[in-house]
Amino acid sequence: MSELIQKNKNYDFRWKLLAEASMLALMGCVAAMPANAEEIEQPTVWIELGGQLSHWQSSQETYAPSFVALTPSNLSPPQTLTKPPRYGIGESAALILQPKGSDWIFSASVFYGRSSNSKHVRQQSHPGYYTGYSRFRRNANGNIVEHTNLKPNFPIAARFTDAATKQSESHTIVDFQAGKDLGIGLFGGSSSSSMNVGVRFAQFTSKASIALKEDPDWQFKPEITGFHTSYATYYGGYFTFGRTNQVIHQPYHSFAGVLRASRSFSGLGPTISWKSSELFAGNSDSAELTFDWGVNAALLFGRQKARTHHQTSDRYSPGGYYGAPRTTLYDVDHPSAARSRGVVVPNLGGFAGLSFKYAEAKVSFGYRADFFFGAMDGGIDARHTGDVGFYGPFATLSVGLGG
Repeated sequence: MSELIQKNKNYDFRWKLLAEASMLALMGCVAAMPANAEEIEQPTVWIELGGQLSHWQSSQETYAPSFVALTPSNLSPPQTLTKPPRYGIGESAALILQPKGSDWIFSASVFYGRSSNSKHVRQQSHPGYYTGYSRFRRNANGNIVEHTNLKPNFPIAARFTDAATKQSESHTIVDFQAGKDLGIGLFGGSSSSSMNVGVRFAQFTSKASIALKEDPDWQFKPEITGFHTSYATYYGGYFTFGRTNQVIHQPYHSFAGVLRASRSFSGLGPTISWKSSELFAGNSDSAELTFDWGVNAALLFGRQKARTHHQTSDRYSPGGYYGAPRTTLYDVDHPSAARSRGVVVPNLGGFAGLSFKYAEAKVSFGYRADFFFGAMDGGIDARHTGDVGFYGPFATLSVGLGG
C-alpha cells in the first residue's frame, strides 16, 4: 500500500514539473511576440533606385530651308531627318523617411533622363552616260559622203540630298515633399493612400547641329552646234559641206544649309501629389502584392532660353562641255538669335504599376508620364513655345533601413 502511495506522489510531482515548465515556455513565447501586427517593427528609412525607358515628346520647329521645296519626288525630303530624338533612358533615386510612431512621410527624389541621336543619310540618283554625236556631211556634184562619231558623256554630278544631324536632350527633376499617410485609400480597408505637398525643380536642355545639302536639278542638257556651207564652181560644179555637233551640258545647283541651336528651361514651384496602394494578395507581416497608382501636379516659375544660328548658300554650275567654274548665287549668314523669357509652366503627371513588397524590400514595375506645358522655346528665327513630355515603363528597387 505504501508503495502505491509513493508511486502516485512521484506521478503527481512529474506532472506538476511538466506543467510548470510548459507554462514558463508559453509565457516566454508570448512575451517574445508582438501584441498585434501594428507593433511589428517597420523600416523608418527607405532608399529607392530605379530606371525608365522614356518616349521623349518635343515640339521643336523643323529646320526646312527654302531649297528643300525643290527636292525630287523620288527622294525623301532631307528635313524629315532633322527630328529630335524620340527615345531615351532615365535614372531615379529617392530617400524616404517615416519617423517611428508617426504617420508623416518626408521624401527627397531626383530623376535624370537623357536621349541623343546622330544620323548621316545620303540619297542620290545613279545616272548612266549620255551618248552624244558629231556628224559630217558632204555633197559634191551628187556624190554624198556622211560620217557620224558617237561619244559617251559621263555624269559629272547627280541629284542628291544629304542630311547630317547630331542632337541631344536631357531633363532633371528634383522633388522635396512632406506628406501624411491617410491610412484607408479610395477603395476601402484593403488600400492605403497619402497626400504630399512640397517643391519641385525642373531643368530641360537640348542641343542640335544640322547640316543639309542638296542638288535637286542636275540633268543632261544637249545643245546642237555646227556649220553648213555651199557654193557653185565656174565649171558648173556644186558643193555643200556640213558639220553638226551635239554638245552635252550638265547644269546643276548646289544648295547647303546649316543650323546650330541650344535651348533650355529651368523652373521651381509648388507641387502636390496623391499616391495610393490597393492590396491584391498577401499581408504586411510577410509579403504582399499591391496595385499602386498616383497623380501629381505642379506650377513652375522659371525661364526659357534659346540661341540659334543658321546660314544657307546656293552655287550654280552651267556644266559646259569643257566644264565651267561654279557661281555663287547667294550666301546668307542669318543673324544669330538669342531669346530669354520668364514663363509659368503647368505640370501634370501620373503613374500606375504593381509592387512586390517584403518586410524590408520592395520591387515595383509600371508606367509613368510627366508633361510640362509651354516649357521650351522651340523656334528658330522667332519664339515658338512647345510642350515637353516623357513617358514610358519604369522599374524601381527599394530597400528599408532602421526600425
